[in-house]
Amino acid sequence: MLDVLTREDFDGIASLTLNRPEVRNALTPESFRLLRRHVDDIAARTDAIGCVLLSAAGESFCAGFDMKSLKANDAAEPRSFRAETITALANLPQPVIVIVRGHCFTGGLELALAGDIIVAGESAIFCDSHSRLGMTAGWGLPQRLSRRIGLAAAKEMMFTSRRVSGQEAGRIGLANHVVPDDTTWQKAMELARAIVSNARESVLWTKRMLDGGIDMPLAEALAWEQDQKPKRGADFATRIDTQRA
Repeated sequence: MLDVLTREDFDGIASLTLNRPEVRNALTPESFRLLRRHVDDIAARTDAIGCVLLSAAGESFCAGFDMKSLKANDAAEPRSFRAETITALANLPQPVIVIVRGHCFTGGLELALAGDIIVAGESAIFCDSHSRLGMTAGWGLPQRLSRRIGLAAAKEMMFTSRRVSGQEAGRIGLANHVVPDDTTWQKAMELARAIVSNARESVLWTKRMLDGGIDMPLAEALAWEQDQKPKRGADFATRIDTQRA
């Protein structure tokens, strides 16, 4: 039996892949158990891993939570486990790049929003269908979507359950890049390699400052930033010399 989520590590990058293409990578309790296991391991390996890629097999990123699993009411973990797992992904010290092609619906959208950078294919369709299904978002969607695209745009998207194309996602800031489907991996790898080529300590500190300071008053955030500012990295002199060469 194939894992519903696979992982490959290479060149300082951890690549996670949703692996249920026959059902548009609908999420199951097992998906979350595997995701949490990998996320916890990656978080502890900042020395070896500097960036995370999250993608999906097949033509769709994720159609949401598998309704059969939902009806089965799996009780192996508390209800909060799924939300906590997505938050753990979002809170990884390393930058997370999400590749979206095809469907990115409801729970899949909640998962994608845990990424720092979203690379969308031209086929991407983003949608929050919770209201249409008579459900409510429970994995952080209202908070993360509104912070990413603004409150008014998030309200419209969630109230109406309308579908947002890849091109529109790029225009409203939901996706950082919109490229042809067959170049999404290439674009994500370009970004990942740029990230891991930079000083690891600097990248991790920068993510922590951006995420930690966004909801603080400016004066408080500036003071916190100065308090948290580390010394220069061990390879600072070498990197400066390389730039001068």
